[in-house]
Amino acid sequence: MENSEINLVHQAQAGDIKSFDMLIEMYGNHVMQTAYSMVGNLQDAQDIYQETFMRAFDKISTFRLQSSFKTWLTRIVINLSINLRRKKKIVQFVSIFDTDEENKEVVHNFMADFSHSPEKNLTSQELKQQIARSLNLLSAKERAVFILKQYQDYRIREIAVILNCAEGTVKNYLFRATKKIQKYLMPYYQMS
Repeated sequence: MENSEINLVHQAQAGDIKSFDMLIEMYGNHVMQTAYSMVGNLQDAQDIYQETFMRAFDKISTFRLQSSFKTWLTRIVINLSINLRRKKKIVQFVSIFDTDEENKEVVHNFMADFSHSPEKNLTSQELKQQIARSLNLLSAKERAVFILKQYQDYRIREIAVILNCAEGTVKNYLFRATKKIQKYLMPYYQMS
């Protein structure tokens, strides 16, 4: 963790609202993207975003700097997302790519384009849609691990901290998620 982040955390722990606002500014997009990728619904993602920062503000005095502030926030957003998915028993089709203009801003840069040619862009968009659909096959923890590893480049060790589990458990979730997604995408690859 950088010194500037540590200073902001210490100041926020001392009750400085402006320092906490700066932390929100630093990590707001990350929290929103993580929430949206977990629940696939803008309204729910906004609720999780708000609840994440309310809980973080309420509990910042308990943050002991044993991990980065971003990791701590990610743990909160993932847990809130998992709880919401369980509560709602979400079975709806979730696509992070078939969104209206308001939602596109939220997921901007969620995945990089694979190419610049129109044909490859079309194939890339189709693949992205299939991947988004395949995420619905995953359990909440498999989905969290897959998103954190593949889309947000967290290390296995960091994911274990976020999910409060062993690294071997994270690897198991990632393996199972990858296998489910591969199986789902197999017909797509056989056609291309």
